Amino acid sequence: MDLGLRGKTAMVAAASKGLGFGVARALATEGARVAICSRDKDAIQSAQSRLVEETGAEIMATTCDVKSGPQLQAWVDTVGALWGGQVDALLVNAGGPPTGLFMELSDEQWQAAFELTLMSTIRLIRAVVPVMKEGGAILTITSSSIKEPIERLALSTVMRAGVAGLVKTLADELAPHRIRVNNLIPGRLNTDRVNELDQIAAQRSGRTFAEVRAGWEAKIPLKRLGSIDEFGRAAAFLLSPAASYITGASLRVDGGAMRSI
Repeated sequence: MDLGLRGKTAMVAAASKGLGFGVARALATEGARVAICSRDKDAIQSAQSRLVEETGAEIMATTCDVKSGPQLQAWVDTVGALWGGQVDALLVNAGGPPTGLFMELSDEQWQAAFELTLMSTIRLIRAVVPVMKEGGAILTITSSSIKEPIERLALSTVMRAGVAGLVKTLADELAPHRIRVNNLIPGRLNTDRVNELDQIAAQRSGRTFAEVRAGWEAKIPLKRLGSIDEFGRAAAFLLSPAASYITGASLRVDGGAMRSI
């Protein structure tokens, strides 16, 4: 199936590794030219080299802190200057806030999570919408915690639920401009973030990492973790013209793990 992404301009935030990299690779494989960003200059340049080598696509790498409105605007302006001023697809992404029980979390941690997860989404979308073509698409990444809260992930749960609410709001507001807005919910995927969470769980419970991982896999109907490429292909579809009648939706990529209807 041709997703219709060849020659399109896509922006993918926090793409040096993990889910962002998987989405960037899927878009590039489909023939899009892809702008990627990360706070880590060396990491994002390495990701650029890998993507060019693996896909042959045109890839632009930028150092950008997604918590900074001016840096996000500069990234959008740089993409416009290089590739003609208009964007077809945007993947909104950021690293996850720290773990902790509610009573362990300080005001400073709540504010930092607000800036990292919710405000970065608001600022990036606000910067891109004026230069997004009719028929364009915006996709956010949240977490399964917006459907089923996860122990010790209060910061992520609350802020990502706000992102999901923003998606529904913007699906209505941007529909007259033929811009679609959707949300992608990852389950247990093989990423550094999930490995970190499982390692923390192992240390806290006195189990081994392998025991924690096996416990999670046993709960997933498909009995395994997903890959960033499986997630990336789902994202590429939602960001493509092939998904032209889908907006305001939240798609789960979780191997059937979430039990909520």
